[in-house]
Amino acid sequence: MSDESYINHGDQAWQLTAATLVAFQSVPGLVIMYAGLSKTKWAINSAFMAFYAFAATLVVWVMYAYNMGFGTQWIPLCGVPYPMLGIGHQLAPSQLPAAGLSQAFNLATMAYFQFVRTPSDGGGAITVVILAGAVLGRMNFLAWIFFVPLWVTFSYSIVAFSIWGGGFLYQLGVIDYSGGYVIHVSSGTAGFLAAALVGPRHACDRAEHRPSNLGFVMIGAGLLWVGWNGFNGGDPYAANADAGVAVLNTNVCTAVSLLTWTLLDVAYYKKPAILGSVQGMITGLVAITPAAGVIAGWSAILMGVLSGSIPWATMNFVGKWRPLSYVDDTLGVFHTHLVAGILGGFMTGIFATDLGSQAFGLVQGGAIDGHGRQVWVQIVGFLFVIGWNLAWVPIILLGIRYVLRIPLRASDEVLLVGDDAIHGEAAYSFEGGPLLDRGVSASSIANVSPTNGNGIGTGTVGGTDQGKKAENNAAASASAAHMV
Repeated sequence: MSDESYINHGDQAWQLTAATLVAFQSVPGLVIMYAGLSKTKWAINSAFMAFYAFAATLVVWVMYAYNMGFGTQWIPLCGVPYPMLGIGHQLAPSQLPAAGLSQAFNLATMAYFQFVRTPSDGGGAITVVILAGAVLGRMNFLAWIFFVPLWVTFSYSIVAFSIWGGGFLYQLGVIDYSGGYVIHVSSGTAGFLAAALVGPRHACDRAEHRPSNLGFVMIGAGLLWVGWNGFNGGDPYAANADAGVAVLNTNVCTAVSLLTWTLLDVAYYKKPAILGSVQGMITGLVAITPAAGVIAGWSAILMGVLSGSIPWATMNFVGKWRPLSYVDDTLGVFHTHLVAGILGGFMTGIFATDLGSQAFGLVQGGAIDGHGRQVWVQIVGFLFVIGWNLAWVPIILLGIRYVLRIPLRASDEVLLVGDDAIHGEAAYSFEGGPLLDRGVSASSIANVSPTNGNGIGTGTVGGTDQGKKAENNAAASASAAHMV
């Protein structure tokens, strides 16, 4: 019988609960949300990209990537890559040897927690799922199959070790409570670069981009918000007071950010938009993540105001400037994750309190308690994450394109059809089978004009008029443009 004297059963139970909440953020949360945000013809592909990323990341994680990110140091930037599949290994006490930390639960629990929260977002599962949002609606699925394990190996694991696993940024003192840098700055940077290198969606998809199912969007958004209680609340690795602080601050910041974004939509566009409120929710969750358990509640309110306004401004104005406007970032991860993640990390350097930091196991807080050095330490942290992805994302994608000879972008013929051409499936089959199974080839609809807001054809097929384009909702257009 194994020795479990080291286990605190309250910590063990909370850690597994937190991990399960985070898993719900990706599967089904972001899977449903991506399907709803996409046009009808891309709902299957968008959901499947997230579904595949979750599964592929887990396999890579247990085979070698967990120990690269959290194991014994091998080289300055990562741990020794080896499996954590032996039963003795899984039952052993959880430790982060390079960081000199230990936890009161077993290693299998730690490995799963780090997997689900560091894809939305440990193992890189939610991080990769978030990244997918930038390239929906055009990336070759075969290229995505290879990109996911390569990016987790050469980018995510390195950043995780550097900040959390005991690497040089951990030693420098960067505060990233639950992944503002490791998850959101990483996925935001990588997603934007991938969007630029893969290329844009088909012109008809960029012109008409209303979501296929706003109900799915709201269900996914709700799962994402509630799941964040485990995302941030699980990071103290204990069922303690700091976990409660993290959960409360997370919800306060998110609520204020959502309200701020909505009020700005009303002030500028004269109408509130569901998509805008979801954007504000996401930016609030992202911004509070590096700070959740180390700041006071009033700081969470201020961060919510900033996270609901600064990314709103970059998305609605800065994003329309060249050269940013040339990059087709489907769901706007540049704004919702990169901008919000940098903002949250920088504000952590200002608002982190000594009391909150010590409750989390750190020595001191930020500028608010007289430690101005923490501000530049936080800047160094996000600059490294951005720089590392600037180097590795092109290497990975160009390697897939020119070494493996796999196109990064699907052909225009396939992009005109969408799910039917790629998967032979349709998200909403009201009659008949998939389009291609009914004898309609992609080439025969080459003259189809842009679809309406729900992804249903409104132009001509073989010269037949199919109806009039749906009128765009001016109030929601700016927010929706980056989400679908």
